[in-house]
Amino acid sequence: MIRPGPRNLITDVAGILVGNAEDHHVRSGTTVVLAEETATAAADVRGGAPATRGASALVPGGIVLGADAVTLSGGSAFGLAAAEGVMSWLAARGRGMLFGGSRVPSVVGAILFDLLNGGDKAWGEEPPYRRLGLAASDRAGPAFGLGNAGAGLGAKAGSLKGGLGSASFVY
Repeated sequence: MIRPGPRNLITDVAGILVGNAEDHHVRSGTTVVLAEETATAAADVRGGAPATRGASALVPGGIVLGADAVTLSGGSAFGLAAAEGVMSWLAARGRGMLFGGSRVPSVVGAILFDLLNGGDKAWGEEPPYRRLGLAASDRAGPAFGLGNAGAGLGAKAGSLKGGLGSASFVY
């Protein structure tokens, strides 16, 4: 029989941690799903204006055999920088494929459009998303906020408020 896991969160899967970080002034945020060991991953990109990072590296037959993390972020294309913060965080901890003397973590990113949600997006030359990626990585653990947390903070679908959700099923 299939039933929800103990927390009914994706972190019920062994080796998966999640962290959120928000900037309430900007009304946007980032969520990172960290795999404690490189995890098998695949991507399916759809939509009229998708913005992803690293998804094409997960094609069958490629040299990238999985992902160390998946980053979800607000900020439209600016939010792709969240994956840079996560990548730096992982590399500093010795994670990623070794190329010469450098570790290169596999971080897949996807963003949502939250530029028109009322937050202050006048950040100049320093959008907050790299910093949010680092902060979300620092906060990764088995428990994490839902709804107006992380990437869900500024999420909307038309006039409807969106948010961050999670679930798990176990046998």
